[in-house]
Amino acid sequence: MHVGNGGRSRRLGVGFIGAGSVARTVHLPVLAKLDDLFEVRHVMDVLPEAAQTVASRVGARATLSQDELLADSTVDVVAICSPDQFHAAQVVAACRAGKKAVLCEKPFTLTSAEAAEIAAVSAETGVPILVGAMHTMDPGWLAAERLWHDLPETAHTLRSTIILPPNTRFIEFATETSRQAGMPGIDYDDPQVVAALLQMGVLGLAIHDLPLVRRFLPDFDDLTVLHAELVRPFGYEFVMRAAGRTIELTGAMHEGWKPDWTFEAIGPDAALTVRFTPSFVQGGSAVAEYACGGQRTVSGPYAANGYEDEWRLLAAIVAGAADPPPVDPRIDDIRFAVAIAMAGRDHLLGVTA
Repeated sequence: MHVGNGGRSRRLGVGFIGAGSVARTVHLPVLAKLDDLFEVRHVMDVLPEAAQTVASRVGARATLSQDELLADSTVDVVAICSPDQFHAAQVVAACRAGKKAVLCEKPFTLTSAEAAEIAAVSAETGVPILVGAMHTMDPGWLAAERLWHDLPETAHTLRSTIILPPNTRFIEFATETSRQAGMPGIDYDDPQVVAALLQMGVLGLAIHDLPLVRRFLPDFDDLTVLHAELVRPFGYEFVMRAAGRTIELTGAMHEGWKPDWTFEAIGPDAALTVRFTPSFVQGGSAVAEYACGGQRTVSGPYAANGYEDEWRLLAAIVAGAADPPPVDPRIDDIRFAVAIAMAGRDHLLGVTA
């Protein structure tokens, strides 16, 4: 990947669609560490100042035009960091533009139909798509997979807890939801606003850990929401049943400290706990702890995290040194997230099937 001409021309050129906080605080620092593999060459955003700020930071071109970025022959890999509702169309456009690979932030679609379309376009064009589900690639999580033995078959309780300080992305969403409803602030007494916030909690925050839950829950067709509640100012509480297992999701953003990002899988004779560093923090990997039969095994932390390793995998895929991950599991992840979001909304609004 880094061959000849001082290595510069052989690095993979990256183009960003979306120059917001994810691009700035997550991906740019990672790519700075991996400058033997990648070089940011083009940055697009609908806000001129955002595009120019990020582009100038890395010596790249800035543009307001998605088409201009996709037509740039120096861009090999497109990183999609735009608002969620634009992801599907932009993934398809990047594939159609003949790029070498696409990295799309989660969720890469908001509907199962869009996910199926993306899978078809990827197969047709041969462009590999990597979804930014960084926790599934975290070295601490991969260590957990080596530790857990038959826990995926025996676990009866799955629990995701995400407690974080405020994130402007979610605050802006909440404000926009209220503005569209014609209110000066967030009206927590309006069921439609609360339901929209709950859905955003699932598709914007819980979705980080839903692929982990699905590792223990491949079948979720009988998903039933027993409890769904919005946690103020922004968060959620879910208790669900599927495939004979209990799933508990808790998420909250508030002014307090300290953060807690924990995944647990509990069985009759064993338990797994994986503690992640907060999103947007380059703080190393997760730590996995597996307890069984009175024995306790701890793995981690490791120096790298899932953000770094997803980019390394992408480089290996482009170089032909690794196979792209299958798209079907990511489609099922979206189906799972949408099913929870819609079932939670219906539960909150008292809608019966």
